[in-house]
Amino acid sequence: MSGTTTPGPAPDALELAALLCSRVCHDLISPVGAIVNGLEVLDDNPKPEDREFALDLIRKSAKTASARLQFCRLAFGAAGSAGAQIDLGDAQAMARGHLEDAKTKITWNLPRVLLPKNRVKLLLNMMVIAQQTIPRGGVLTVDQVGEGEAMGFRVAAAGLNARMPQNIADMLSSGSASSIDAHAVQPYYTRLLAQACGLNVVLAPEGEAVVVTAS
Repeated sequence: MSGTTTPGPAPDALELAALLCSRVCHDLISPVGAIVNGLEVLDDNPKPEDREFALDLIRKSAKTASARLQFCRLAFGAAGSAGAQIDLGDAQAMARGHLEDAKTKITWNLPRVLLPKNRVKLLLNMMVIAQQTIPRGGVLTVDQVGEGEAMGFRVAAAGLNARMPQNIADMLSSGSASSIDAHAVQPYYTRLLAQACGLNVVLAPEGEAVVVTAS
């Protein structure tokens, strides 16, 4: 049997846009739905303790939705004009707002510099992939590979039962034959960003951690 694979059909521009929109909607459905649920509780004239619970749910869910929107705007959206540069300090704030929680922490070892927006978008998408390898939480450690505007990145995910999803590793490979749907579009988009930056992105185990590298 041959060890090579035939790449699946790449989505055209319209399909890629639709798939990314589906991905963003998926990320927002949960907190927005929780806000709606909280408002429904308030509409039922609840007891004081139920009212406070509903208000707390609305506050937390609105904060989550806002953080996810800001992150998605930078990771998937235009985020400025063509050729724009983005402050890595802003990217750090977006990443912490969206990815950090009670289970997952970020160790950020990057300088605060301006980089071309596609490189920053690549970094944020690499962090999303790395987070998926530690479903029970852990630490994402972000380091630079190289310097200046040619900087690449290394995101190491360490946590209990860290795992490497083979389908994501395959999707990051230009030889993947996997079909691209709303679930697979994010690693596929990460691959496109890496190619646009002249980099290769790889997901691989490293000891007890799983590492995403763009170099």
